[in-house]
Amino acid sequence: MLYKDVIIAGFGGQGVLLAGKVLAWAGMLEGLHVTWFPSYGAEMRGGTANCTVIMSDTEIGSPVVDRPAALIALNQASADKFSARVGKGGVILLNSSLANGEIKRPGVKVTKLQANEIAEGLGDVKVVNMVMMGAYIRATGAVSLKMVGRALEEVLPARRKDLLPVNLAAIEKGYSLAGHNKKS
Repeated sequence: MLYKDVIIAGFGGQGVLLAGKVLAWAGMLEGLHVTWFPSYGAEMRGGTANCTVIMSDTEIGSPVVDRPAALIALNQASADKFSARVGKGGVILLNSSLANGEIKRPGVKVTKLQANEIAEGLGDVKVVNMVMMGAYIRATGAVSLKMVGRALEEVLPARRKDLLPVNLAAIEKGYSLAGHNKKS
């Protein structure tokens, strides 16, 4: 049985909800049952935002996850809020550009990437979310890179299609670097 769940968290403007939507869409393209459960504060840009994505080869009973198998934390506040919830055997992916606190969780793998610097190196700091998405795919094998690319093409609004190449490059960069930056 296939069952993958993840909380993606950060502040508004970091593309938290877009990352979750792309991941859920990729799961649908792979024929999986999916839920995408967004949550954000009253403020959009700068306020807190998170979403939960579940992908399964069987029906999903609830979009609520108490002990996720994975967390993508784009800032320190999100790492502080959600890291204790990740279940044993899970993975935490940290954007160490904005989340530099230590996480000591026996039985949980922590992967740190300086996603802001990586995104800047690619030419657009706004692709931090996709750098971390690539790292998540590498760490969990939840969906294929090919399907994430296809999902991104379908989910990006028409006015943002010019950003497709840099987003795809960010996913690939995060994927390749995640294999080199694991910490336990």
